[in-house]
Amino acid sequence: MTAIDDRAIQLFEQLEVPEGYKAELLRGDIVMMAGSDWVHNKIVQSVADQIPPARWDRLQTQDIAIPGEASEPQPGLVVLDPAAFEGPGRLIPAPAVTLVLEVVSRNSVDRDYRLKRSIYAAGGVPAYLVIDPLSGRCVLFTEPAGVGAAADYRVERISKFEEPIPLESLDVTLETSSFRTQP
Repeated sequence: MTAIDDRAIQLFEQLEVPEGYKAELLRGDIVMMAGSDWVHNKIVQSVADQIPPARWDRLQTQDIAIPGEASEPQPGLVVLDPAAFEGPGRLIPAPAVTLVLEVVSRNSVDRDYRLKRSIYAAGGVPAYLVIDPLSGRCVLFTEPAGVGAAADYRVERISKFEEPIPLESLDVTLETSSFRTQP
């Protein structure tokens, strides 16, 4: 990382985020957004409820450290093996994470489908699930490859709401029938 990246991280760590908002550091840019809405929260809750807590930690509002990146994203849900990271600290290293989930909003479409896709792939996160209530579909990205802005996932699987999604890395098949769309 560069001195500019280090300054961005320092500024980000000192940032006071107003109540009702969240902030993420994405490739050196601080991105602030309004808190999640009801549809987003219900989708995250549904996914978390389907992942066995005896086998997986399912964390919301958890920041991730991406090695070699000036990025500290905060996915809608982070899933990891409890033995992979025992803390303490605000950041979980991306190599400890098994799956991240983002729920698309009107303001996050490009970030979720492009920028975060590249960031999570650069961090080596094995599975990245995008749930899109605007289009009524889910996209599961697997097999990360590459570094930096050129990183990407080799495999992309698209499912419509109502279709089950096999999450092989978790040995779970996700039911999507309760997911709601947004106009």
